[in-house]
Amino acid sequence: MDGRRWLQAIEEHCEDIASLAAGNLGAAVEHCPGWDVAALLEHLVDVHWFWSTIVEQRLTSPPEESSRPAAPERDQLVEAFRGGAAHLVEVLATVPFSAHVWTWAPARQDVGFVARHQVQEAAVHHFDAAHARGRRLVIDEEIAADAVEEFLTFSLSTAADPAEPARPPLRGQLVLASAGAGPAWTIGDDAVPGTLRVSPGAAADVPTLTATASDLLLWLYGRVELDDRHIPPDLVTRFRALTFTD
Repeated sequence: MDGRRWLQAIEEHCEDIASLAAGNLGAAVEHCPGWDVAALLEHLVDVHWFWSTIVEQRLTSPPEESSRPAAPERDQLVEAFRGGAAHLVEVLATVPFSAHVWTWAPARQDVGFVARHQVQEAAVHHFDAAHARGRRLVIDEEIAADAVEEFLTFSLSTAADPAEPARPPLRGQLVLASAGAGPAWTIGDDAVPGTLRVSPGAAADVPTLTATASDLLLWLYGRVELDDRHIPPDLVTRFRALTFTD
């Protein structure tokens, strides 16, 4: 996907988050226990500061904790969020995606990783803000499919980045398939116990979870339930234990 589309998606999702949050800061965020919408915005303001700082300063380690700004006052949260989101997009637009920076993904230490991952950060929390308003978000299918691909590349226990502490192996295979003509992914055990490998396409005779790319992404993040009655529950449980959604 063209990197400009990532930046556009961040901008669009964040503008909608701000609109949904205005006048609704006290509403509970169901899928983030203990959070209200104000806490959601505080989290995103901090996330945007964190990654803007890394990219803008070309940092090769996380920013010093002492440089973290104080949280905005509650009545300034929406505008602080808007400003932080705009600054993140501006910084990402002016630094080459190939530039080396620190990220939490050992296999991808560049600005392009930051831009791509911030799309799903914005999209999933857009769902949270909409849900807190009693609305249902449907993420653009192209954006959602790219985010699922990114999640399955960097947010699973892999031989290059195994879960710590070690976790039980998947002991099987699982296919995630986008409805219609969208992409599919086959997930199975890798050679290192407790790690996974992902192959493009749908392997035959493997339990398959089929949904829109939007719903697959939201399912990966525990935001929606899908019809998985035909998939062994213990297989889903083991798969979730080998994913990271922090």
